[in-house]
Parts: sequence; structure tokens; C-alpha cells
Amino acid sequence: MSLTQRIFIALQYLLPHHALSRLIGCLANCERPGIKNALIRRFIQRYDVDMEQAERKQPEDFKHFNDFFTRSLIAGARPVDDTSNGIVCPADGAISQLGPIRHGRVFQAKGHDYSLHELLGGDSERAKPFKDGLFATVYLSPRDYHRVHMPLAGTLKEMVYVPGKLFSVNQTTAENVPELFARNERVVCVFDTEAGPMAVILVGAMIVASIETVWAGEVAPARRRLQAFDYSEAGRQPVYLDKGAEMGRFKLGSTAIVLFGPQAVQWQESLAEGSSVRMGQNMGLVLNSN
Repeated sequence: MSLTQRIFIALQYLLPHHALSRLIGCLANCERPGIKNALIRRFIQRYDVDMEQAERKQPEDFKHFNDFFTRSLIAGARPVDDTSNGIVCPADGAISQLGPIRHGRVFQAKGHDYSLHELLGGDSERAKPFKDGLFATVYLSPRDYHRVHMPLAGTLKEMVYVPGKLFSVNQTTAENVPELFARNERVVCVFDTEAGPMAVILVGAMIVASIETVWAGEVAPARRRLQAFDYSEAGRQPVYLDKGAEMGRFKLGSTAIVLFGPQAVQWQESLAEGSSVRMGQNMGLVLNSN
């Protein structure tokens, strides 16, 4: 590891994660044209953002930086694979890792894995259906489209807010921060699908101002404690989302993790660590429909 990387990792432990993220979040919501236009223009240049596929293309078209960051795309920019038993990629980005969940552990990077139980909020019953199943971790870079979509059609069963740290999420931290994804703040969404239980976990990161879902809006409890919301209870309006439908979004980056149970699905053999992916492309197949 280089000296620069060592300093970067050290700062991950020293910086005030939440205070810094709140400060950046305030700046990202600033509506003053002179500030927000300059921020957006600089970001586009710095990260070579492709604005040709965005519905709105100029900095002046956005209310604030977060409005730009969670921008929608023109119709047809992300066609959803129509294979009948296909699973689609939930987001633009790159495959960080994917493969089997072994002995209740999820592979993070060489030399590191993390607890499935802890990832899902420390509930054994919630984790049980995914033991010995499959996972896929998709990293969204700053230049990517930052809305997250459904890999399969499903009915929301439970949403869980899990408080935690806000380490940066990239290859360097994945290789050097133990149990990274089970330590960071996250929102766990569990669905019933044709392949059985499916979990989509939206993982926060440093300077991520917030995580939103289409059914609950911004997930930001007043008190930073674990909270579970049962969407299958009697009297609550069911939340059903089609394959490829938007289910959430990040305001300033991060990672989405998808989980399935054992012998339920298989990933495309062409996918591996570092594979570039786009929302809507086929990333696997359902093996046994429920």
C-alpha cells in the first residue's frame, strides 16, 4: 500500500464522518445559482459525467447539486432486459464482488469478509433465508447514474435502517477497512419475489447526504438507532415494484448489495470483480420460481 493510500485510510478513522456528511449535505442542497451551478459544472468536468443521457443537461436546469446528482435519464437510456427469468443489474457502476455466501460470511475483498447477520441488522431470522445463498455488490462511482432499481419484481416485506459509520466506499477502503459494509450506515430492503426472498441493501458512505426509497422518501430517523418497518403487516398498503422500477437513490454515491437465497439464482459467468455494469442489463437467471 502506498503512502497516499495509508494516509487516506488513516483519515477514514480520524474524520468526523457524520458531521462532515451533514456539512456537505447542506452545501449540496444550496439553491443559490452562483454556488450550485459552479459545483455542478466543476463536478461534470472533474468526473467526465455524460450529460447527453440526462433529461436535463445544463447546471442551470437543476434546483441544487443533489437534484443534479440524482438526475433522471432520457427514455430508453437504460433498457431493461426482458428475459423472462432474468435478473437485472440494479445500478450503473462496477461489480465490486459477487459469489456465494459461505458460512454466513460475505466476501468483501482479498483478506476481508463480513457477517451476513450484521449486514442485515443483527437479526438471525432476517439473515436465515440468505445463508448459503448468493450476493452481488455494485459500486457506484461519482460519475454514475445514482438511482437504484429492482433486480426482480417483488413485494416489499421489510425495510430496516441500520445506523453506523460512514467510511468512504471504494476499492482502497474495501481492501483495508475490515467489515466495511457491515459497519457503514445502510438501509436494508427485503422483498418477496419469484426467486424467493431478495434483499437490496443501500450502503451509505462518507459525504453521502442521504438515502431515499420511493415508498418512504428520505430515510433519516431523528434518533440514530436501528429501526425496522414491517410492510407485510395487516392494514398497511402493499408496496409492489416491477423489475427495473426505481426503488431508491443515493445523494452522493455509494454501494448497492443484492442477496438471494440458496439455489435460487445464478449470476452470469461473464461477471467478475471489476466488471463494468449498467442498470437494466441481465446479470443472472432465476433457477427455481416460487
